[in-house]
Amino acid sequence: MSEKISKETVSHVASLAKLELTDEQLPYFTDQLGSIMGIFDSFNDVDTSNVAPTFSVTDQINVMREDVADNWGQRDALLDNAPDVSDGLIRTPTIIDESGE
Repeated sequence: MSEKISKETVSHVASLAKLELTDEQLPYFTDQLGSIMGIFDSFNDVDTSNVAPTFSVTDQINVMREDVADNWGQRDALLDNAPDVSDGLIRTPTIIDESGE
C-alpha cells in the first residue's frame, strides 16, 4: 500500500483545484482521498499476466460521423444573449490565474 495521504497534500491539491477547505473539513477529505488511493493500490494485487492488452472495448473502429456545420443561423441570437461580446466573440472571465499564487 502506498504511503498515507497527508493533510498537507490534500490542502495542496484543494488549492490547485481552487477549493477552500475549512480546518473541520480537512480531516474528512483526507480520509476520503486516502480511501480512494487505497482502492487504486488494490489493483496492484490483481494478476493480469495472462490478460491481453485492451485497445478498444467495442468492435467498432474509427466510427465517425460526417463533419457538417449546422445551425449557423443561430450565431447572432447567441451573441445577442451573451453578457459580454467583443469583436463577434463571447468574452468570459479569466479562469486560469497565472499570478503564481
